[in-house]
Amino acid sequence: MDRILEEQKHYYRERASEYDEWFYRLGRYDRGPGWNHRWVEEVKTLQRAVVGLGGFESILELACGTGIWTEALTAMTGDLTAIDASAEVIEINRGKIGRTAIKYLQCDIFEWQPERQYDLVFFAFWLSHVPPGQLATFLKTVYSAVKPGGQVFAIDSLPYEQSADQMYQTRKLKDGREFRIVKIYYDPSTLKATLEQHGFRADVRTTGEFFWYASCAKQES
Repeated sequence: MDRILEEQKHYYRERASEYDEWFYRLGRYDRGPGWNHRWVEEVKTLQRAVVGLGGFESILELACGTGIWTEALTAMTGDLTAIDASAEVIEINRGKIGRTAIKYLQCDIFEWQPERQYDLVFFAFWLSHVPPGQLATFLKTVYSAVKPGGQVFAIDSLPYEQSADQMYQTRKLKDGREFRIVKIYYDPSTLKATLEQHGFRADVRTTGEFFWYASCAKQES
């Protein structure tokens, strides 16, 4: 598993300049007007849900990537910390957002421990890359990063391209190089139960075909 996680980190470093093409359905990710329209409408559902969270004194974004969600988060707080393992995606994020007030941290999320607590912890398209054997530890880390009464908001993919019972995917870059990564598709009801087992009151919903999103409140033990 350590080898696969290293390969996964390497893949996202190498994919940094291509990542936004996937989200915005450009180039090889363009599936035609009908398919793309469904995707865009479901993305709008996610965006409305994020904006609807309101404002927070402090926000932590895990696996911030190229900044697709970072910009929305900057409008919700004056105290944003963004973490990613890839220097390449952080550079794109920083250039795209252009806000010097964001605190960026380059570190392996599996090794990172919070030094403070936040009112909101946010992560998008990250939980599916956490191996099942490390999920409990990751959620404990998230729990410790949230202030009492604070919230967690997560977004990820439904299995629209792959059987949900697989643990790995082989991904290919434009230049043909292939990488093996972890990719877990969670059943919303199972995910809700898992989050509640780890101290969160969770509401898990889907946008339809492509995404799930979870809004969670930290419960004190």
